[in-house]
Amino acid sequence: MERKHMSAFALYQTLPTDESPPLKKTPPQVVTKKRKRKENGVAVNKANALKAQLKSERKKKIRKKLQKSAPRGERPKGSAEQQQQQQEEEEEAEEEECVNGDGEAGSEMVDTLLAELARVNNSRERASQLFRWLIHPVPVKAFFRDTWEKKPILVQRKNPHYYKGLFSTAEFDRILREEVVQYGVNLDVTSYTNGKRETHNPPGRALPFTVWNFYESGCSLRLLNPQSFSSTVWNVLSILQEQFGSMAGANVYLTPPGTQGFAPHYDDIEAFVVQLEGKKHWRVYKPRTDDEVLPVLSSKNFDQRNIGRPILEVVLEAGDLLYFPRGFIHQGDCLPDAHSLHITISSYQKNSWGDLLQKVVPAALEIAMEEDVDFRQGLPLDYLSYMGVQNSDKEDPRRIKFFSRIENLIKRLKNFAPVDAAVDQKARDFLHDCLPPMLTPEELVTSVQGASVKWECGQVVNVGGRINMQTRVRVLRAECARLCSDGEAVHLYYTTDNSRVYHKEEPKSFEIQTEHTDAVEFLIHSYPEFVEVGSFPCDAAEDKVALAELLFEKGIIHTEEPL
Repeated sequence: MERKHMSAFALYQTLPTDESPPLKKTPPQVVTKKRKRKENGVAVNKANALKAQLKSERKKKIRKKLQKSAPRGERPKGSAEQQQQQQEEEEEAEEEECVNGDGEAGSEMVDTLLAELARVNNSRERASQLFRWLIHPVPVKAFFRDTWEKKPILVQRKNPHYYKGLFSTAEFDRILREEVVQYGVNLDVTSYTNGKRETHNPPGRALPFTVWNFYESGCSLRLLNPQSFSSTVWNVLSILQEQFGSMAGANVYLTPPGTQGFAPHYDDIEAFVVQLEGKKHWRVYKPRTDDEVLPVLSSKNFDQRNIGRPILEVVLEAGDLLYFPRGFIHQGDCLPDAHSLHITISSYQKNSWGDLLQKVVPAALEIAMEEDVDFRQGLPLDYLSYMGVQNSDKEDPRRIKFFSRIENLIKRLKNFAPVDAAVDQKARDFLHDCLPPMLTPEELVTSVQGASVKWECGQVVNVGGRINMQTRVRVLRAECARLCSDGEAVHLYYTTDNSRVYHKEEPKSFEIQTEHTDAVEFLIHSYPEFVEVGSFPCDAAEDKVALAELLFEKGIIHTEEPL
C-alpha cells in the first residue's frame, strides 16, 4: 500500500528553518549570517552602505576567480605532468573555496554573472565556471563522481535571489505579449486532477488574455523552448552545452497555488530543477526496476499506486536546486500559499554508449562483409530446422556449433569498428542540436556579425580593413566547428548559423579542400590562442588569406582586433 502523506503545506511547515531536511546526507549548505537590523535610520543607512561595499567586493572576487581560470597558455610552463598537477590542485582549491564560502557567492544577479563570464577568454572555462555556479556549493568533481547519473541531490540555499534574472513571470508575460507563441509548439496548458493528466491546448497563437485565464482556472503553463524568446536563457544554455558536450535544453513551468500540472513520470534527460519564484513540493522516487535505470525513452504517466514511496521529499524555494538523473520518477505540486516558477535545465538525451554503438555496429558489419569472406559465407542449409524460437528448447549439437560461430564473428567484428567515424557522426548530431553562440561584446566587434559596413547616403561606408597575413584569428568557440569525413570528402560542420529554435535549420557545413584541412585542424587545436593567418600550414599565401576570409564570413572565426 502507498504510504499516507501529510498535506504538502503541513509537511512544509514541519521543515526546519535553519537546517537542511535530514532526508539524506547533502553537501555543506551555504552559511548565511543573520544581520541585526536596527530601527533608527542611521543604522539602516550604514547597513545599506555596507551592503553596497560588499556587493562591489563580491564583483571583484568573481573577477579574480575568473581571471584565475584564464587560459592555461598564459601561465608559466613546466612539464606536462607538472602542469596537470598544478591544474588539478587549482581546481580542488577552487572547489574547496566554493564549499567553504561565506554565503555571499551567487548573490549576484545572473546578468552580472554573465557579464563577468564574458571576460573569460576560454569558452570551456566559461562553461566550467557557469556550471560550478549552477550547482554551488557542491564540488563539480564530487558531483560527477558520486551523483551524476546515480542519484538525486538537493541544494537549499536560503537565498531567494541566487538565480534572479535567469527568468521571471514578468518575462513570461512579456513573451506572451511581444512574441508569437503557439500552443503545442511553444506552450502547453496542463492539469493533473484526481489522478488524471490533461492537456488543454487550443489551436493557434497563445495570447495573454486566454493564457492567463487558463492559469486563473488552475492550469499549469509549460514554456517549451524559452531560449527562443529569452536572450538570458539562450546565453546560459549556449555556454552550458560545452560543459556537457551534449545539447542543453530547458522548459519553464508556471504553476498556480494549490495545484499540480503533471502526473508522476520519469524522463530521458538529466534534470536540473532551478526554483525561480515561489515554492513547490517535490517527491522523487527511485527507478522501479533495473530496466528503468537510465532509460532510453521517457515514461508514460504513472498511477500514484504504482510508484512506491519517495526517496526524497522536499519543498523547493526560490534559489534552490534539485537534480535527478533520467529514470527517477518525480512529481511536483504547488503549495496553497504561493505560485511556483521553475526552469528545468536538461542534457544528455541519447548520449549513452549504446547510442554510440548504434552507429558503430552497423558500420562495422558493413565493412566486415566487404573485407572478410567469413562474413559472406552462406548459412548452413538446414539451419532453419534447429534454430529459431520454436527450436530453442532442443538439445541439438548443431545449435551449439551455430552459437559458437556467431560468437566468433561478433568478436572479430570489433576489428572493423569505425569508432572515430561513428564519434564524428555523434559530433555532427551534437552540432546540429546546438544553440548558436551568443557573442560577447568583444567577440561582436571582432566578428562578421559586428562589422560596421553599411549603406548610407547612396553608398557603402565603413568597409574597413581586410584580412591579411598578419591578422590574428581564432575560432569563435572551442566546440563551434568540427572537421568530419564521409570517406570521399571532408566537410566542416559548424554552429554559428544555427537557429535558437531546435532543428529549425538543416545542419550547417561546407566542403574543405584537401590542402586546407591541416590549416583548419591547426586553427581548432590552437584555441583559445589567436594565431596569425600567415602561420596557417597552407602552401600559398593566397590560400591562407582565402581560407581565413571564408571562415570569417561564416562566423566561425573572429579577429583579435577589429578589422
